[in-house]
Amino acid sequence: MLEFALTEPYAPFTIAFLVMVGVGLIEAIGLGMGSLHLDADLDGHFDGGSVLSWLGFGTGMPVLIWLTSLLACFVLAGFGIQQVAEAVQGHALSWQWAVGAAVPSALVLNFFAANGLHRILPRDETTAIHPGQLVGSRVVVLESDARRGRPSRGRVVDQYGQAHYVMVEPDGDVPIPAGMSGVLVSRDGPIFVAVPDIDITLGPVA
Repeated sequence: MLEFALTEPYAPFTIAFLVMVGVGLIEAIGLGMGSLHLDADLDGHFDGGSVLSWLGFGTGMPVLIWLTSLLACFVLAGFGIQQVAEAVQGHALSWQWAVGAAVPSALVLNFFAANGLHRILPRDETTAIHPGQLVGSRVVVLESDARRGRPSRGRVVDQYGQAHYVMVEPDGDVPIPAGMSGVLVSRDGPIFVAVPDIDITLGPVA
């Protein structure tokens, strides 16, 4: 019944559908494990506004959900275009022409889809922040003592209540013991620098 989906004119859209399913599974597994955040530090502007916002990426939703939405729009646009072509001229377009027509259609569709998803998805799953925004937040060292040049894993809760796990080292020579809190004061690539709370020692952190 769906043999046409395996033919050459439909092949790009069938492949996109399989990729969409795979990405959706990755996102579902990530959410089931608690939190999966992929961050993109992207920006771009036309005179009329943000390119990323027009693409539906400026909504703050996680990258994988946005990508799943875009792939779904591409698949729907591609299959729709080919079905219309078959109805009008008796055969599907070549895959190159179909992809060329489906890409802009998918971008337009995804603008509405992404903004719609942003409104209906739970807020705590649609808020993504840049790592640099964690500077100024409180961190708790989880494992071994954090020492200068020997960072340790720490847990930070952002303004949306989401937990982030970062590598942290002290601002000076005084180590931050495991279980102690501090304040992130700067970031150097993947490493955050913290000032310890020397008078506050926390118990074990789950």
